[in-house]
Amino acid sequence: MPDTIADLLPEEPLPVRLMNTVWADRRGRHDDLADTGGLRAWLERTGLAAAPSVTAEDLAAFRRLRAAARRVAADLTADDRPPAGDPPDDLGTALADLNADMAACAPRLVATGDGLALQWHPGPRDADRARGELALAAARLFSGEDAALLRACHGPGCVLYFRKDHPRRGWCSAGCGNRARVARHYSRHRPPRQD
Repeated sequence: MPDTIADLLPEEPLPVRLMNTVWADRRGRHDDLADTGGLRAWLERTGLAAAPSVTAEDLAAFRRLRAAARRVAADLTADDRPPAGDPPDDLGTALADLNADMAACAPRLVATGDGLALQWHPGPRDADRARGELALAAARLFSGEDAALLRACHGPGCVLYFRKDHPRRGWCSAGCGNRARVARHYSRHRPPRQD
């Protein structure tokens, strides 16, 4: 069993990988962003920042971004599962949180030796830049062609999202697919309860 979900689903887009930092297995629910060390390790694994300095405020901001992204994804996928974590109460709040983080990397028009150019403002700190890039990637995912491919995994006990990149893909992983098939089998073949 992986130590983090990133070890299991590394091919998902970055916003989906951020949303999936809350995950569940037989031992219970886990949070890869439980502390600043977890956030630092996740940022390094994703390649967003190399050995970034992160604070408790950064951790709270990334967790807020994750909650907003999960709330938007739940709306897009008509996900009726109980929320994993503390999502914003409404879609408007989630969108406001995403927009605030995107402002951290808003483009600027600057003069160059050859004229004018549009440059992305990276933010003063690696953690701020990474959060802004993640928010922008989430906005592109939610508003682009891949939005129609976003799915909530309905494997037993699963809280993950995934991009349905194959017509036959119905779960985030083969393990969730196997658990769903086993659960269906047992529900059809289980003898009636004697009360």
